[in-house]
Amino acid sequence: MSKIKVKQVRSKINCPENQKRTLEALGLHKLGQVVEHDNTPTIVGMVKKVQHLVSVEEIN
Repeated sequence: MSKIKVKQVRSKINCPENQKRTLEALGLHKLGQVVEHDNTPTIVGMVKKVQHLVSVEEIN
């Protein structure tokens, strides 16, 4: 299964509460933090919800 690397590139200040919770569920707690996740539909949906706050890179 492929993996994706998710990096928080913008602050969550002034974001709606549900987007803040989504970032925390992804494991992103501070700006510049990078986490790896399996490329599953659930994770992809979470990333799409906060796509304006993160950058995504696919890992083979």
